Amino acid sequence: MSDSITPESAESAELCASDRAILDLEESWQAGSLGVDKETAIRDSLGLSSPRYHLRLNELIDDEKAAQYAPSLVGRLQRVRSQQRRSRSAQLLR
Repeated sequence: MSDSITPESAESAELCASDRAILDLEESWQAGSLGVDKETAIRDSLGLSSPRYHLRLNELIDDEKAAQYAPSLVGRLQRVRSQQRRSRSAQLLR
């Protein structure tokens, strides 16, 4: 058995085009370079509703392939999500 990466396994290790597009849009929005509101950009660029976009983005935050594709973005989103969860937990304990 060989440890080399075949073209088939290399492809399966990469993100699909739609997941890359979600990460690219999120990066562009955070950089302020979209020029339109986020909801419009999501709908026009990706053809997704905002809830579907955010659901998939939340899933991508935990995906190792996404972290390899956009490490700084995924790390930043993980930190934001963790902070939001801590804030919600603190509010529930009051």
